[in-house]
Amino acid sequence: MSEQQDFNRSVIEEFRANGGRVGGPLAGAELVLVTHTGARTGRTLTTPLGHFRVGDEVVVVAANRGSARHPSWYHNLVANPSVTVEDGESTYAATAVVAQGAERARLWEAIAGSRPFFRDFQEKAGAREIPVVVLRRT
Repeated sequence: MSEQQDFNRSVIEEFRANGGRVGGPLAGAELVLVTHTGARTGRTLTTPLGHFRVGDEVVVVAANRGSARHPSWYHNLVANPSVTVEDGESTYAATAVVAQGAERARLWEAIAGSRPFFRDFQEKAGAREIPVVVLRRT
């Protein structure tokens, strides 16, 4: 198991044990757990993700810290958009929808406007447009 997988596992355990709150380097972060299906493996995976509420929408950003590549969870959501979201208060089924055009621009501005480091990530990512994904409750 990789160091990242170990870290994620500990975050997931702490999140579930403490009603959505975690400590350590993620203390105070607004997280959700997204359970999704691996695009290549078909395995059920759970990933802790920072999320943003824009109006009534729950949004995650596939920034991958500005890498030139999308994070693997993003590929999984595109291939299999039916997910389960845990927000610390409830667990619900959702559909992951990649925002496009004007919707993406609106969501990106709302998020990057309050968290400028996302603009730095976009610059670092080069030609890769960082995806914005809405987790729509079904």
